[in-house]
Amino acid sequence: MKFVVIGGTGQIGTPLVELLRQAGHDVVAASPSTGVNSVTGEGLADALAGADVVLDIPNSPSFEDAAVLDFFQRSTANLVEAQKEAGVGHHIVLSIVGADRMHDIGYMRAKVAQERLVRESGLPFTIVRATQFFEFIPRLAEGAADGDTIRLSPVLMQPIAAADVSAALADIATQAPTNDVIELAGPEQLRLAELGRRVLEARGDARTVVADESAGYFGGTVTDTSLVPGNDEAITALRIAPTRFEDWLRASGSL
Repeated sequence: MKFVVIGGTGQIGTPLVELLRQAGHDVVAASPSTGVNSVTGEGLADALAGADVVLDIPNSPSFEDAAVLDFFQRSTANLVEAQKEAGVGHHIVLSIVGADRMHDIGYMRAKVAQERLVRESGLPFTIVRATQFFEFIPRLAEGAADGDTIRLSPVLMQPIAAADVSAALADIATQAPTNDVIELAGPEQLRLAELGRRVLEARGDARTVVADESAGYFGGTVTDTSLVPGNDEAITALRIAPTRFEDWLRASGSL
């Protein structure tokens, strides 16, 4: 089979491309650095020629509300049209668990808009919603730093290792389209403030993490049902990944 991974040189895309190649497939790692730009359309027709599956996993260079919405709408609209021309039989898009429940966060609204374009395209599709990556926790902590204090929401999460997302996508890509949503999550439900504390502790960082209900998430309001799977009636499948947070910390060299 031929797979085209849009965002194929990124955090999820790089190991995903390698997994598919190891399985004997023809894989195009598509990104601006390889001459394929889904936002402008550059290189799409050539990349998609003869493709069976497109994995739509790029990320916006800007998280500003208007910019991120424009990025995902342009990218996905161009992909949809190019796939129709090329006769691609399966569009897989990576989205976020709870995106449609966090209306006051611009990035989440942009992912919902992306999902809508895929649903309404007429193409066979699978939407894969993943929970937040373990790798994102340190960045969340740094973004909440104020001197020696880091204020994080105690909101419940069920985060996942990025490597487990790549592995799940590699498996889903070889299966038939579901024309529905699959959720991916890690094996444990943990609170964001506790995750931040454990990351700092593992790194020998003496700053204090404070659980602050008013801290929110990306400037939006979240509850204990916002960031964990299993809260949408429309979900047809839930996959639980194997990697535990403590094991990821050890493997990442933080312990």
